[in-house]
Amino acid sequence: MEKVVILGTGPAGLTAAIYLARANMKPLVIEGAEPGGQLILTTEVENYPGYTDGILGPELMDNMRKQAERFGAQFRRGWVTGIDLRKRPFKITLQKGDELTTEAVIISTGASAKMLDIPGESENLGKGVSTCATCDGFFFRNKKIIVVGGGDSAMEEASFLTRFASEVVVVHRRNGLRASKIMQERARQNPKITWALDRIPLRVVTKGDKVSGLKVRNNKTSEEEVIQADGIFIAIGHLPNSSFLNGQIETDAIGYIKVNPGTTETNIPGVLACGDVQDSKYRQAVTAAGTGCMAALDAERFLEGQEIVDWSQSLP
Repeated sequence: MEKVVILGTGPAGLTAAIYLARANMKPLVIEGAEPGGQLILTTEVENYPGYTDGILGPELMDNMRKQAERFGAQFRRGWVTGIDLRKRPFKITLQKGDELTTEAVIISTGASAKMLDIPGESENLGKGVSTCATCDGFFFRNKKIIVVGGGDSAMEEASFLTRFASEVVVVHRRNGLRASKIMQERARQNPKITWALDRIPLRVVTKGDKVSGLKVRNNKTSEEEVIQADGIFIAIGHLPNSSFLNGQIETDAIGYIKVNPGTTETNIPGVLACGDVQDSKYRQAVTAAGTGCMAALDAERFLEGQEIVDWSQSLP
């Protein structure tokens, strides 16, 4: 019987592990297929507080893991294939059939960016291909950038990237955009944004070890061309990694776990959610870490049966 099991080892899960381990709760952390989360795919992280010269994504996550281990957190590699949250203790089944029982669960399985699945894309993640403008836009000062997508996220990313880039080309497979009218108008009024609509991405083009463009096919003429660029940002949405829950927890229509406002509590007592699996808005390492801290404190209070009393209500 475990006191608390943490699912996921991104910034949220590792922060929760640090806090719980320091509280002598002996958390067990289950590492999935991508230990460290999306930051493992990030070369340079310059917006995480405390690192004046930046830090490599894998190094940051390794530091957080070592910090959790120092205080007594235990780690186990495995993929969750089943989970039963109908009653406590909760049961978790791993890929080899191993079963765990636990009094509390922290779900920090993150969200995965939707990818184009074209040649050259995955090989160049963090090397000119990115899924996060706020994370990597700074590295493309005075460069030409491509943003792939036609929804609100793509328009927001394109507009943000104009702070750094000399030109941002929006590539979308349809002639019309899916973005809201206000987001479209904002992007169309930006003089740094140009458009390559009705074009299907075919391949990320490289020159040496650098991204040099995106090969596309024109839907109307079937002609192929290469749009030159120094970076390519994929902005076609994210999917929260919550399907393994099989509907046992309340989520929105996309699959993001719903939590009680101001907490990490789900609709099931003893089950907490933190990080990108419950955050469709910010999706930053530092905000994920913050909710990881919240989840640890929420779990600790739940396990110790503490109640938060608002003494101000009894004051005259």
